[in-house]
Amino acid sequence: MLKNRKVNILINSYQRQYKEAAEKDKEQLGKRPDWLKVKLPIGQNYSDVYHLMRDSNLHTVCEEAKCPNMGECWNSRTATFMILGDTCTRSCGFCNIKTGMPNVLDKQEPERVVEAVEKLKLRHVVITSVNRDELKDGGSSIFSETIRLIRERRPECTVEILIPDFKGSEEAFEIIMKYPPDILNHNLETVPRLYHVVRPQAKYERSLNLIRWFKEKQLRTKSGIMVGIGEKPEEVLELMHDLREHGCDILTIGQYLQPTKIHLPVDRYVTLDEFKMYKTEGKKMGFSAVESAPLVRSSYHADKHARDQFESE
Repeated sequence: MLKNRKVNILINSYQRQYKEAAEKDKEQLGKRPDWLKVKLPIGQNYSDVYHLMRDSNLHTVCEEAKCPNMGECWNSRTATFMILGDTCTRSCGFCNIKTGMPNVLDKQEPERVVEAVEKLKLRHVVITSVNRDELKDGGSSIFSETIRLIRERRPECTVEILIPDFKGSEEAFEIIMKYPPDILNHNLETVPRLYHVVRPQAKYERSLNLIRWFKEKQLRTKSGIMVGIGEKPEEVLELMHDLREHGCDILTIGQYLQPTKIHLPVDRYVTLDEFKMYKTEGKKMGFSAVESAPLVRSSYHADKHARDQFESE
């Protein structure tokens, strides 16, 4: 416990120093561009999904991470379920999900997720989680049980999971493969140079190797990154090459938006032309799908990507 406390103090120090330097050095951003403005989430479908999540005692990354597309997605009666509770054991500099020591593992959660999937009549479901580094299997058994129940109760529904790195544990990977998803997603989030502040408890190579491991098991693989958090375009292109070399099929790229003042600052608002360039270059590299635009997030249009993947076979 003392070791973990010292590590967290060191991480917080790195992030504070980086944040102070970034705030000092960056150019004035000016007002947020029009392409980053979204409508307030309203509508009957939005209300239905909201109440379903509350009544089912379920969490969504849409809410916890303040996703700008929540209104659009919930009005389409889709949501990204976040399992393993709402408290993460890691302290990423960009993420709005609360950190700390999680509650006792809720083994009834998979049942509630599948009930919600049935009520929403989903054709494609995306399931992610917080990191649970204190668990021996990292929570992979809860992912596996959730997929098993969906396969059993709603077999027509395709399943995409956005997983943590499980600290690189192949035992956890094997648990996932007991009931493999249709799409395996793991986000790199940013370029390796920024990992010490953006993903301080993660490792760039470990995440790449995770993608390769599942690709070698013949799964469709996916990853996502943020831009506008301090990276350079040439670093993004190099990251994209790394992903392709490790077998990544689908890529999402979106603008980083600072969720609160205590998080890492926005370095720049990436232009629409730059997003277009990443999409063009990604297709040249061989990605089967590249979703690259300011408001893109990991699960944005995930159902469309899934249909496109399956119909192309």
